[in-house]
Amino acid sequence: MAKQKGTFIVIDGSDGAGKKTQSDILVEKLKSLGHSIAYYDFPQYTETFFGKMVGRYLNGEFGTTKQISPYLISLMYAGDRYEVSEKMRNDLSAGKIIVSNRYVQSNMAFSGALFPDEKERQKFLDWLYELEYHVFNIPKPDLVVYLYVPFKIGQILVDQKAKRSYTDAKRDIHESNSEYLLEVEKTYLWLADRYPEWRKIDCAVDDKILPIEEISEKVFEIVKKELI
Repeated sequence: MAKQKGTFIVIDGSDGAGKKTQSDILVEKLKSLGHSIAYYDFPQYTETFFGKMVGRYLNGEFGTTKQISPYLISLMYAGDRYEVSEKMRNDLSAGKIIVSNRYVQSNMAFSGALFPDEKERQKFLDWLYELEYHVFNIPKPDLVVYLYVPFKIGQILVDQKAKRSYTDAKRDIHESNSEYLLEVEKTYLWLADRYPEWRKIDCAVDDKILPIEEISEKVFEIVKKELI
């Protein structure tokens, strides 16, 4: 397989961290420098077959996270990415920079958090890697920028979100489970320490979220240093 010509950047992070906002700002900064950009947002709740299934899951239609195997949950998320993977490969072959709001890394954290035993978690992550990057052959990111906001701050920000397309509830089944989200936070931090392509940005100081502009500067400095 020919090496991809473009660059693939993922923006991920805690609930309420402003992933979409920071992704949009990064896209505009890169465009201003003359780069050709392709933007993706996962899950694609209204665009793909599996994205719509993910929306139904998060809306509680299939049960809670404890009632469904994380392996089965992950198949829905992976299917969503697979449906657009050919377009992503074409973008990279054309030399574009892809910026993606969430990707496989979210699945690693949210499903990985359901495995308290580290060996079982790693077994799941190995399976997920095989599924996503070998069986479905989706593109691998070059850089993952992880926006870290402590749980108690993130929860305040979640309640300020606008209405989402996939649910009428203020919080979906992930956002409404505080105990689970604390485990997700721990798993994100565990992942950030283990994977070399991850870069963590602390988005809060003294229990206060940093200004959007300050966070965006930190994001761009990482992207510029690593990839441009």
